[in-house]
Amino acid sequence: MTRLSPAGGIATGVFAVLSGFAATIGAWKLLGISWVAFAAMALGIPLGKRSFGGRPWALVWGYGLASGAMVTSAAVFLIPQAIAHDASFGGFGVALGLLVGFASHTAGHRLAHLDLPVDRTVAELSAHAFSAGLIIGIVYGNMPDLGPLLGLAIVSHKGPAGYAAARRLVSNGRDPSVLLVPAAGVGIAAIGASLVSLPAAPSVRGIVFGFAAGIFLHVAMDFLPRCEIGSDVHDLLRVSGDAHALLDRLRTHAVVSTALGGVAVFVAWLALS
Repeated sequence: MTRLSPAGGIATGVFAVLSGFAATIGAWKLLGISWVAFAAMALGIPLGKRSFGGRPWALVWGYGLASGAMVTSAAVFLIPQAIAHDASFGGFGVALGLLVGFASHTAGHRLAHLDLPVDRTVAELSAHAFSAGLIIGIVYGNMPDLGPLLGLAIVSHKGPAGYAAARRLVSNGRDPSVLLVPAAGVGIAAIGASLVSLPAAPSVRGIVFGFAAGIFLHVAMDFLPRCEIGSDVHDLLRVSGDAHALLDRLRTHAVVSTALGGVAVFVAWLALS
């Protein structure tokens, strides 16, 4: 039996304690979303560890469905809220979120060239998780009537992300259980951020909701399945020589899966409306 990493154990313990607090204040939707995120990434760890050596189709469909659902959810549930509060400030918030997301992603790549004690994959996923949790917490803390569909769509990428990250860690001889840190990070940040009450000023709320939409759109695009040389998908291919033909076929799967992810959110929205 694999030993649980200290960091993963501590993060899981903190998350469990905060979950008890969230239950006492009745934050059930937020609690459910947080635990779905944790379970999805935690399940991806043993799957990625066992299937090391590859299933590119599974990764393409996992990323595609998740990113398609995230793009659609941000566009349907967050952008209209931002514009409804204040059209101009909401639009600036969306732009700010996209640009900040790009800047943080670029900074994360630069950190990869530094000799740090933290694995780059874990650091990037943890940053994604905590930032997503902060925004989910603020959004649901200030909009308690918001349904769980948005949050579930936003955290839907945790499963394929955990799968791919576990593969990468195992290939480098690292303990994949450290991925419990980003798995728990969503809930830790979300529960804490849900206690933050936004000012009533429409401009402030427009910027915050627009920023949330921009960040989630950036994350969604970051998880779009890229069937290119050097990508996660390419790393899973067990072929010799030219892999372009197989990557071309996988690109079709990428397009179909992202479209179905968006359609799934639309169908769920119709069913729950």
